[in-house]
Amino acid sequence: MPPSIRPLPEHVAPTTAAPGESLLVLSDVHLGSDLNDLTPPEDRIRRARAVDEDLVRLLRHYREAPAPDGRWRLVVAGDLIDFIGMTVRVEGEALSTPPNEDEQQYGLGNAEDHARAKLRHVAARHVDVFAAMAEFVGHGHALTLVHGNHDLELHWDGVKDELREILRGHAEAAGLHDAAFDARVAFQPWFFYVDGVAYIEHGHQYDAYCATDHVMAPNSPLDPRRIMRGFSEVLLRRVVRPTRGMREHGHEAFGLFDYVAMGMRLGFGGMWRLLVRFVGAVLELLRLRREHFVEAAAALREEHERRVALLAEATRIGADRLRALAALQTPPITRSIRGILGSVLIDRMALGLLCTLALVVAGAVAARHGNHTWMLPASIVVGWVLAHRQLTRARQIDPTDALAERAAHLAKLFPVAFVVMGHTHIPAQAKVAGSSTTYINVGAWAEEEPDDPSHVWRAPRTHLVIRRGEDGPVADLLAWDTEAAEPRRFVGPDGTGRG
Repeated sequence: MPPSIRPLPEHVAPTTAAPGESLLVLSDVHLGSDLNDLTPPEDRIRRARAVDEDLVRLLRHYREAPAPDGRWRLVVAGDLIDFIGMTVRVEGEALSTPPNEDEQQYGLGNAEDHARAKLRHVAARHVDVFAAMAEFVGHGHALTLVHGNHDLELHWDGVKDELREILRGHAEAAGLHDAAFDARVAFQPWFFYVDGVAYIEHGHQYDAYCATDHVMAPNSPLDPRRIMRGFSEVLLRRVVRPTRGMREHGHEAFGLFDYVAMGMRLGFGGMWRLLVRFVGAVLELLRLRREHFVEAAAALREEHERRVALLAEATRIGADRLRALAALQTPPITRSIRGILGSVLIDRMALGLLCTLALVVAGAVAARHGNHTWMLPASIVVGWVLAHRQLTRARQIDPTDALAERAAHLAKLFPVAFVVMGHTHIPAQAKVAGSSTTYINVGAWAEEEPDDPSHVWRAPRTHLVIRRGEDGPVADLLAWDTEAAEPRRFVGPDGTGRG
């Protein structure tokens, strides 16, 4: 085991819902996502202030509302903090881990001390949200943070301590701190499980673009002081954040010509800089691939297995069931050269160049031998279209269907009333086929300020309440009504509770 990887007590003794608790579940808040030192202030895409205000109102509402079953436990199903989405310069920070070349250029990384510095910036940016969470816990309720792909840095003990200290400070300022305050703030690196009631995880482990090799030991095998970067983090840091006007979301619908058009809007200089960033990101992804296969990766795999065994013993879930759960996870896309090249559309660029060259040769042949060779260029065009369609199908960026499909397997491993995830930002509710379990995606609280009147997308502001009913657990998928300042039943675009 690498010497800098320590056993974490909360991996061994995870919290579960206490008797007499009702669950309040939300996901994907992404605090700090607009902390961006790589672009001028006028070019930064800002997080909507209104979404923070609504989140504060929601926390205060449930802080005062009597819980159906005793007290509330707020479970954030991942991505409360957007560690990988922010870019904070290293200058002026007191760091014990010297910044590497990437961090010097693109901002603080994911080492423990770097993440603590980032968290302090987030706490200063979102004071009211942290104060509302502290008041919620200070009134006797509980808080559990499930780690997502954007806040894997919660893996570090020091980052957990920093977050507890921030919340404790707000509670003390409000006169709400007590001896049990810290114990009511818990962290779950993998999932939160209440037997027969709910299985809750973020869902990124079923998304190849965001998954990590070892969910219980996400460290870099070459530098255990840091967490191993994934595909989405590399693209966010190296391409999205430094590029004026480029947003984090919506790329699942983008094709090659969309990115070319975006580059043209940036002008010649902007297009050139975007190309340089893109090439650098691809080279970094190819470098990351090698990390999966170095000898030191075996030590991380052993550490992951050791922690899985401890978790199985502490929860009495059983090691075989946890291994079956881990087997459902998708390998990171960075393990495959073909996957990397396909993800960044290089395979389609190569196909286009190859077919263009073939058409030029076919045109020359046709000019020399007459019109009888027209079938050759026609065959090339048809082959181009079919191959392009196949590559498009293989590039599945949207993980919505994958999470819903995994819910059916999870329902077999964990016989619960509800399998709950986040990650997609799209609320959904559906019965799992052949089971009494319901799959629920709790949506998101991440919203950007509109840059023009046509930008009408807003965060769904959804959350889930799980309580006891006469015939078993009951779940209500709700959305925060900004105008009425109260929760209401979530209604999707189709008039149902689906997204």
